[in-house]
Amino acid sequence: MRLAELSERSGVSTATIKYYLREGLLPPGRRVNATTADYDEEHLRRLRLVRALIQVGGIPVARAREVLSHIDDDSLGRTIRLGAALWALPQDPEPDEEDPDVVAARAEVDRLLETLGWETSREMAPLSPVHRSLVVAVAALRRLGYPWDAELMAPYARLMHQVASRQLDFMETYDSLKEQVEMAVASAVLFEPVLRALHRLAQEEESARRYGIE
Repeated sequence: MRLAELSERSGVSTATIKYYLREGLLPPGRRVNATTADYDEEHLRRLRLVRALIQVGGIPVARAREVLSHIDDDSLGRTIRLGAALWALPQDPEPDEEDPDVVAARAEVDRLLETLGWETSREMAPLSPVHRSLVVAVAALRRLGYPWDAELMAPYARLMHQVASRQLDFMETYDSLKEQVEMAVASAVLFEPVLRALHRLAQEEESARRYGIE
């Protein structure tokens, strides 16, 4: 397809597509002549992902480029490739390791992972921005007087493991490894708000069942 058709099918203006091409977010098309290039379904799929990252997720162009570089890195195995792409998404800043609430939160998170038997998560903890985000969140709860510990978090963690399993099952319905990682990244940006909304709807429903509507 030509640039105009790519724009029409993706809903992204030609000017924006040209910008993404210049920034290396979209691979160049197959050159037809000096002024024309041809694009295919892979370009359309990547363009939709870029749009999700930047326009929906609000991710800066430089960070989006880093995420995409991991998706395209054929030298990485499936787990490392997926993890690298997800870790490149915006994360929480480093916590103050001298903060007593951070120290206590880290201990509870570590105890949680040990209880669950999540050995990979324990091994990757010093490097993992996801682990850091959980520590920051638990520390904030403790600071506000909500002493979340491993026992309280464990049932939620097990439920999220089921969610993760279902997501990976769906991811594996895509043919190529690149498509699978693209889908996982898109889900991190687009599906997590769905989970949050479902959680709140479930709270509303359970509250009405328990206490009625007054």
